[in-house]
Amino acid sequence: MVRLSSRSFARRIDVRSLQLFATVCELGSIGRAADRESLAVSAISKRLTDLEAFIGAQLLYRHTRGVNVTPAGEALLRHVRTILLKIRNMQIDLGEYGDGVRGHVRMQANLSAINQYLPNDLGTFLNLQPKVKIDVEEHLSVHIVRAVAEGDTDLGICSSSIIPASPRLETVPYRTDELVLVVPRKHALAQQCTVSFGATLDFDHVSLHKNSSIVLAMRDAAAAANRHVQSRIRVTSPQAMCRMIENGLGVGIMPRRAFKLERSVGDLVCVELREPWAIRSLNLVSRDFAGLPLASRQLVHHLRSADK
Repeated sequence: MVRLSSRSFARRIDVRSLQLFATVCELGSIGRAADRESLAVSAISKRLTDLEAFIGAQLLYRHTRGVNVTPAGEALLRHVRTILLKIRNMQIDLGEYGDGVRGHVRMQANLSAINQYLPNDLGTFLNLQPKVKIDVEEHLSVHIVRAVAEGDTDLGICSSSIIPASPRLETVPYRTDELVLVVPRKHALAQQCTVSFGATLDFDHVSLHKNSSIVLAMRDAAAAANRHVQSRIRVTSPQAMCRMIENGLGVGIMPRRAFKLERSVGDLVCVELREPWAIRSLNLVSRDFAGLPLASRQLVHHLRSADK
C-alpha cells in the first residue's frame, strides 16, 4: 500500500464502506448484511475488496458459513465503531438545530439505579427538558461496561467495583448506597443493631441474578471466609425478594433505599451490615463525556447534581 498523508487518507476513505464493513462484522455474513442493507451481495463484496486494497491488508476470512475478522480487521473495526458513533452524535447535535428536537439519549443502568434513583432523577430532568428523548435499558453492571466500551450505548450507570481501569472509559460519581440485610421481624437476626455478613451465611439466601454486582460482592466475601452463600432462590427485583423473604424462603441483601421503597411488602426489617463493601458507589460511565451530544451532556450534569 502506498503511504498517504493523513489529509489524502481522509479524502479517499469511504464512510459508507466502513459502515458496511461494520455490519458484516456484526452479522458474520456478507449475505445477511446485504439483506439488512437492501443491497446485492456482489455490491458489498466489491466495496469490501476495494477497502482491503485501499488498506493494504486482508480484513476478513471468507468461508462457506460466513466471515471471520482478521487481526487487521479487528484493528480497523475498533476505529470504525468510534467513527460511526461520532457521526451519529454529529447528526443528533445538528438535528437539535434543524428541527427543534433537543436530543436522544441512550442509557443502560443496573437494577439498583433503576429501582432507587432514576425514576425521580429522570422525571425532574424531563420536566426541565421535555423535548429530550431518553431510552433506558436495564442490564447487569458487567454488561453495561461492555456496551459503553463498544459504543452500543451513550451512558451507563453501574457499580464502581465492576468498572475496570481502562483508557477507553471515563467515570464520574453518581450515587452512594448502602446494602442491608432484610429479614422477617421475628427472625433470629432481626433484633441486632448491626450484623456481620458471616452471620448471614448460616441461613438460606434469596438472591438476585448470579452475575449482579451485589451477588458478586457476596460471593467474594463468602470465599474470603472459606464459606459459600446458600442461594435457595434467585429473583429479578427487590419487590420479589421481599415477598420471598416474607414467606420464609430465606434472608436477603439489598440496598437500604430499595428496601424502604418496598417495605410495605410483608412484616420485614432491615439490619445494617458491618462490612465496608456494604457501602457502594454507583458511577456514570462513558467513552468520552466531553464528546457526548448536548442532550447527553445536560443529562450527565443533572444526574451528578441530583443528590447535592
